[in-house]
Amino acid sequence: MKRQIIHIDEEKCNGCGLCVPNCAEGAIQIIDGKAKLIKDEYCDGLGACLGHCPQDALKIIEREAPEFDEEAAMEFVKNLKENKITVQDVLVEDEKKSDQPVFGGCPGNRMRILNQDNTAPAPEETGSGDISFSLKPQLQQWPVQLSLVPVNAPYFQDADLLITADCVPFAYPDYHPKLLKGKRVVVGCPKLDDVDFYIKKLTAIIKENDLNSITVAFMEVPCCNGIVYAAEQAALASGKNIKVNKIRITIDGKKQQLFG
Repeated sequence: MKRQIIHIDEEKCNGCGLCVPNCAEGAIQIIDGKAKLIKDEYCDGLGACLGHCPQDALKIIEREAPEFDEEAAMEFVKNLKENKITVQDVLVEDEKKSDQPVFGGCPGNRMRILNQDNTAPAPEETGSGDISFSLKPQLQQWPVQLSLVPVNAPYFQDADLLITADCVPFAYPDYHPKLLKGKRVVVGCPKLDDVDFYIKKLTAIIKENDLNSITVAFMEVPCCNGIVYAAEQAALASGKNIKVNKIRITIDGKKQQLFG
């Protein structure tokens, strides 16, 4: 049948994910760093997502498409929130039916949950000269860039969120065991990127997920205060009563604990 349905201009889309929480049927998801219509059947064609894209990448068109299936869409949203299914499960199932890949894109942007085994023995100590150490990796998800992470990724639910200025892991040698461990992370640079975008993206993440805590790790240089501002404004705009814990890292690698 021919009906109205959402169309996403991938050239304009920057993968910010702000459209995702405004699609109640779960039809739009971030895949490989771009907004995608994952199933025609999940889109009601009413356009509630319109007006929430800063890149003007969304519009309603008329084309051949299966009929909107509200029951299937609501079941998908419910299972997604309860972590009973992932977007990748839906895509894999569709690929099996069509025998063709559903989406291409950069494999490096594909969402993944990394289950690090923290019960395993530590790697053997290695080193040279005055550097000698062994660490277990503590990263629990991929991707990590704030511009690429999906707003409603299942790993954000009931998580401790760590917002990290991207110079911090280079300056702070104990980043993995003392900051990243047990947390989900997003990374960005307030000097090189758009802070207003950070505020909108972080607001959506906080609003759409039940976070246990928020910590922002930033450098002592003045321009890095932008990521603290973005985190605090997002927490406020989300309408949730959640404080932002602040940790400042000096250029010579010292950690200074501040409070929310």
